[in-house]
Amino acid sequence: MDFSLLAPFAPTLFWLLPLAFVIGLLKSPWVKGYLGELLVRLFAHWQLDKQTYRRLHNVTLPTPDGTTQIDHVFLSRYGIFVVETKNLSGWIFGNERQAQWTQKLYRRTFKFQNPLRQNYKHLKALEAILGVSPEHLHSVITFVGGSTFKTEVPANVTQGIGFIRYIKSFQHAVFKEAEVDAMLQALQNGRRVPTLATHREHVQNLKRRSDPTAEQQCPKCGSALLIRTAKSGAKAGKQFRGCSTFPKCRTMQNL
Repeated sequence: MDFSLLAPFAPTLFWLLPLAFVIGLLKSPWVKGYLGELLVRLFAHWQLDKQTYRRLHNVTLPTPDGTTQIDHVFLSRYGIFVVETKNLSGWIFGNERQAQWTQKLYRRTFKFQNPLRQNYKHLKALEAILGVSPEHLHSVITFVGGSTFKTEVPANVTQGIGFIRYIKSFQHAVFKEAEVDAMLQALQNGRRVPTLATHREHVQNLKRRSDPTAEQQCPKCGSALLIRTAKSGAKAGKQFRGCSTFPKCRTMQNL
């Protein structure tokens, strides 16, 4: 091939190739997630008083089965607000009971984990490390990216800066300032250092948990979870994970 024929197009290619790389990078799930979290940080910086709402971002905490990563935690006298960010566009369908929600973008359809269920694990990790009552932990989901809800969603599932209004709607003090300071310090001491190595470890933990052949730990007692087959009932013949110490521990998980 005579590459000299491409010479007139060299200046154009010089700009198009890097541009195509940047566009592809911006569409990657990791970058979209990071940009979504950055937007929430900016909204909080502008709208939430730092003295009233102490904040931590990208908090990775140890759990019995590995780690869990929390996008944003806001601690205040009015409660602890755990914010999960979704940077999605298009139409969103889902309700509290569904395991997966649906994103419809033009003619394409995508499934993603119910963010309320995803955030529930974050709340349980905070409950364990802080020793607070569950009623003082509030799950908040915020969608950025121009998405539209096509089904009715709970009040704690918001869009854009809607999470700010939801957080500010709690005006009854349940903690003292000293307690808020102590919880902030406990999280700062208990979190994993937010480094690339921590992120990689968390991703590996997610892959291991999603692998049905990998050994996993019981979230309640720390014993091994074994793959078992239901012998009777509506789920007869279906496999599930059960705690190896059954019947002492009756933890069960669907595969």
